[in-house]
Amino acid sequence: MLTETKIFCGCPTAFGAEPNTQTCPVCIGMPGVLPVLNRRALEFAIRTGLATNCAISTYSRFARKNYFYPDLPKGYQISQYELPICEHGWVDIASEEGGHKRVGITRIHMEEDAGKNIHEEKGPYSLVDFNRTGVPLMEIVSEPDIRTPAEAVEYMKKLRTILRYLGVCDGNMEQGSLRCDANVSVREAGSAGMGVKVEVKNINSFKFVERALAYEIKRQVKTLEEGGALVQETRLFDTQAGVTQSMRTKEEAHDYRYFPDPDLVPLVVDEKWIEEIRASLPELPDIKFKRFVKDYGLPEQDAAMLTEERAMADWFEEAVKAGATPKAASNWMMGELLRLLNKKNLSIEKSPIDPKQLVDILKEIENGTINRTQAKEVFEEMFNREFHRIYDTSGRIEVTLPAPKVAMTARQIIKEKGLVQISDAGELEKTVDEVLSASPDEVNRFKGGEEKLMGFFVGQVMKITRGKANPKLVNELLGKKLST
Repeated sequence: MLTETKIFCGCPTAFGAEPNTQTCPVCIGMPGVLPVLNRRALEFAIRTGLATNCAISTYSRFARKNYFYPDLPKGYQISQYELPICEHGWVDIASEEGGHKRVGITRIHMEEDAGKNIHEEKGPYSLVDFNRTGVPLMEIVSEPDIRTPAEAVEYMKKLRTILRYLGVCDGNMEQGSLRCDANVSVREAGSAGMGVKVEVKNINSFKFVERALAYEIKRQVKTLEEGGALVQETRLFDTQAGVTQSMRTKEEAHDYRYFPDPDLVPLVVDEKWIEEIRASLPELPDIKFKRFVKDYGLPEQDAAMLTEERAMADWFEEAVKAGATPKAASNWMMGELLRLLNKKNLSIEKSPIDPKQLVDILKEIENGTINRTQAKEVFEEMFNREFHRIYDTSGRIEVTLPAPKVAMTARQIIKEKGLVQISDAGELEKTVDEVLSASPDEVNRFKGGEEKLMGFFVGQVMKITRGKANPKLVNELLGKKLST
């Protein structure tokens, strides 16, 4: 969870700190210490439960999950067992057959994270970093409603989007903020029961989730078809070899001996607080998606992409409020903006260009100052200048372009680069005549029915004018001359 401090103490949760610098007697399990629940962690769990249609328990409690491992300093993990905070929810995902499919959520419970073992290659020993110990976690347990690896990935992506909308988790799988334990079983078509369950633990990317599940399904089917028997076990996915490998069987699995944690009182959550949290929820992605289609007239594909991230949806709506037509804003965001952000490895939240600057460029297209090709050049130039203006001063990158202290407007860049569109009919008519005179064969073929050659003529005019010609006027002039 995206809390500033750990679940039962005041240590920070920031990722990437020096090993064992974010610890205290509570999170490393020193004798005599007492845990105190982080109220924000509880609020985040309730927010997630409400957003996933769960019932929120007004009475829940923590339990001790007992096992021994070097990264677990107390010899037990504080978790929730028979009385979790959230139960009986669901989310809808896109179905492979079209439409939607509902995936049930059994429960959402809170627990603390363990530390991290670092296996040293230089010697016969391992190191332990306890910074992560006590970081607040939510475990979201789904019903066995998922039937394919693709559905599993779709479900995880949907959960990640919801969590990011709520601001309760950043969803960064590379840093371990979001992890997947997948239970896999196969059965003969038409049978009612479930097969033997095999758990694949700690998968840390959508790509690996799909690959791990596809392999495990294939492995189980092959074993059964060859007359073998499956055993309930825990397996790990080898990302290099693309296979799952046995970690431990059921007989080797821990008996966790859960019992209520005597150091933590039961949680009694007031109904009024639950309703206050419900009222504070943002517009969730499914609702926003439907609104974008209905209110802005966007194709479903556009709306789906724009609402995948809350920050992306907010950027789009700011552009529309500033005067952009919805479809134009959508096209530029999904095209040029995302291309440049990906090139610089930036998120939309850190975009050097704001929505109003995009609207300024779109207005220059509408009033005929520049055409779309020129607008792309202006947009990229503005993006690069803004990027260096904002980020050079931080010392995070090397200066490779002039970095003005004040943002430049679209009009200033257009003037500086001499990109004003040629919209003088007389001037363009001369260029059109020049192109047609130089291409008599193409003219005859066009008049003979090869209308696709219009693109050739337009391209030649744009080449001569270095992309400055008004495309609409060029098409009108060519159409008039080629029809005579």
